Amino acid sequence: MTTTTCSRETVAPIQESAASSRENVAPKQNSAPTRTAEPGTTLPLDVLSEPGAYVCNWSGHLLRVRPDAFPGGRPPGLNIVGDRPLTITKISDDPDVVISKAKRLAAFFNLEVKF
Repeated sequence: MTTTTCSRETVAPIQESAASSRENVAPKQNSAPTRTAEPGTTLPLDVLSEPGAYVCNWSGHLLRVRPDAFPGGRPPGLNIVGDRPLTITKISDDPDVVISKAKRLAAFFNLEVKF
């Protein structure tokens, strides 16, 4: 077994070099948005928190929610008052899904559409 002895003068520059290289490396940021609702998920309208294409379960209308609908990461300023809960079903992560594809996706999830 070989033992190596290092003096303080030898170790200090190595530690400083390692510390400075750690400071210069930015942590990796996950550029992909975090998805909370998979397509096919039904949720109350008031918890809508991510962009996508949704079918309004009370009317069959297509709701397109763009990424800029969430300024500063906050939910959109939308308040609909009614006598029953309003639910939506996500059909696509793409708010710009074409109508024909949106209808096929809605049919796949057994949703009535009126668009």
